[in-house]
Parts: sequence; C-alpha cells; structure tokens
Amino acid sequence: MSKFQTILTWIPQLLNGARITISLTILAVSAGLVLSLFLALGKMSKISLINKFCSAYIFFFRGTPLLMQLYFIYYALPMITPLLTIYSRFAAAFIAFGLNSAAYCAEIIRAAIQSIDKGQFEASRALGLSYAQTMRLVIIPQSIRRLIPPVGNEFIMMLKDASLVSMIALVDITKATRNIESSTRSALVYIPAMILYLIITAVFTYIFHKLEKKYSVYE
Repeated sequence: MSKFQTILTWIPQLLNGARITISLTILAVSAGLVLSLFLALGKMSKISLINKFCSAYIFFFRGTPLLMQLYFIYYALPMITPLLTIYSRFAAAFIAFGLNSAAYCAEIIRAAIQSIDKGQFEASRALGLSYAQTMRLVIIPQSIRRLIPPVGNEFIMMLKDASLVSMIALVDITKATRNIESSTRSALVYIPAMILYLIITAVFTYIFHKLEKKYSVYE
C-alpha cells in the first residue's frame, strides 16, 4: 500500500474528529455570546455587587489557562462533591469552553457598546425610553455590526484551542491524530490533520469575512 493510500485510510477517523471540533466550537461560542451579553451589561452596571461579580468572572476566566479550566471542570469538580460529576467529556468541554468564551466575548461586547456615541443614549432617554429599551432597541442593534470582526477572531481562536479537549480523551481532530500515530507508528498522519485544520479554518474565515463585508461598519 502506497503512502497516499495509507493516508486515505485515516481520513474517516480525522473527519469524525473534525465533527467534534466544529460542533464543540459552534456550541461553545454561541453559548458564550449569550452569556457574555449579560456579563458585559453587568460589568457596566452601576450596581456595585453586579459590577464586581461580572468583573471578577471576566478576570478569572481571562486570567487562567483554558486547559486548567477544563481540567478543573472535568477532574476537580467531582472531588469537591460527586453531585458535580460530569460524565460526558463533550459536556465538560462545552461548559469549559462556553464559560471561557463568555469572558472574552463580554469584553468584545462591552467595547462595542461603549463605542456607540453617547448622544444616542441620551437622545433615547430624552424620548422616554427606559434604560432596558434603549439598550435593546437602539444601542445593542448598532453594536452587533461592530462585533463581527472580533467575534470572528474569537471563533477561529476557539476552533484551534479545541485541540485541548484531547487532554481529557475527547476524540477531536488532535486526539484522532494521536490515536492513529500510536497505532500505526507513522507521523505522516500529522500532514492530513494539519491540512484538515487549515481547510476548516479557511472555511470559517471566509464565512466571517463575508459577514463582515456585508454587515460590518468597518469598510
């Protein structure tokens, strides 16, 4: 069997790993975006307790390694109490990545909201809109357009960081690659694995580029 034919036999396993990598990234970043909106608004809140809590959350998840957060959720929580045991590796990875992504996206959203001219906020309040209505109907819709480039970067970074899940034996692309190398004793498997990462990254980069070109204010 030629080297090319050998590489072809590895493709199904790598593609299965790609399915885990892509689905984990999409779900984690999506959940992170939802949570990050509340964190961003909380950090800008004038209520001291809410502000401090959200600031502490963002500081913690941005200031500690994602791998350590993953280890803590999957390995350490069950040692605190069995009730916190997460048996699904995918669920543990989703929680860790989602919480981490929320911290980074919260800062992106906060910066986008604060970049909107304060005059629009003042005008909205002068028209009788409440704070919540002003944020929901005026400020946040405009902020969304400014979010596309940095959120796209966060997604790509999370896509590559997803390789960390191999450390808890979740079979993503990296874990599938290591399994193949271990069973075949061939380092050639890293070639199709890296190409697959490049293809996935290129596809999502293209998607975000199109979204940015269509909706972003940065033209």
